[in-house]
Amino acid sequence: MSSLLFERLASAVAEATRDAEIFLPPDVEAALMHAAAAETNPVARGELANILENLDKAKSLSVPICQDTGIPVVYLTVPPTVPVTKELYDAISEGIRRATASVPLRPNAVDPISRHNSGDNTGQGLQPVHILPGDTLRVTVLPKGAGSENMSQIKMMLPSQTADIPKFVVDVVMAAGARPCPPIVVGVGIGGTFDGAAALAKEALLERIDVMDAYEQELCDAINTLGIGPMGLGGDTTALAVKVKRGFCHTASLPVAVNIQCWCCRRGIREVEL
Repeated sequence: MSSLLFERLASAVAEATRDAEIFLPPDVEAALMHAAAAETNPVARGELANILENLDKAKSLSVPICQDTGIPVVYLTVPPTVPVTKELYDAISEGIRRATASVPLRPNAVDPISRHNSGDNTGQGLQPVHILPGDTLRVTVLPKGAGSENMSQIKMMLPSQTADIPKFVVDVVMAAGARPCPPIVVGVGIGGTFDGAAALAKEALLERIDVMDAYEQELCDAINTLGIGPMGLGGDTTALAVKVKRGFCHTASLPVAVNIQCWCCRRGIREVEL
């Protein structure tokens, strides 16, 4: 990788991270506004009004929407002309270090045993980077906070249990309760392998949430009957949306993963000039 491309990629990662931390995607903000307009519970209406005011404050003050700025999960599409080498990963880490200092981000990355904090949101195993072939070099950053991540689950179901998937998804949300800061967005990964299902569930959180197919809408409606509501104080909207991604799996397997995202469903995207 040339030094020029390294610099462009690092800058793009830093900019995409900043965008994700300060500005919610239009479809997510619209979903929150729709929920506020439709809410019948006065306490829930107040909580949604607080969330929308918080969004305005973040924009006007140019500060992160949430104090938990998360662990940046990075998705790249890479054209054939860009080699996938160690420098590619180094440029991504450099971009995260820059964003940590400039946005700024809370340093969230620690050694899992000693709990030593790297101080810059990088470290062994970070960043999680998902690479797909594409026509352009495109960076998507998904900051993932711990409150919602900790409530996510995976289950290796029997192939005959496809009808039980909705119950599993709703049970995961019920067990999570208020802890992931609802109204949430629910990513569901069905199929693949043990690790693949989790990756599918997280990728589902990158999808626009203003469109759901019939299966996703049915899951969302079932979740919203739970009455958990905004910040767990009751109300009509526990989930803003459910997004499902599927992958072929072993004939003897049915992995299902649920990756919960709080109302702050962030994503930042940048194209990198080659």
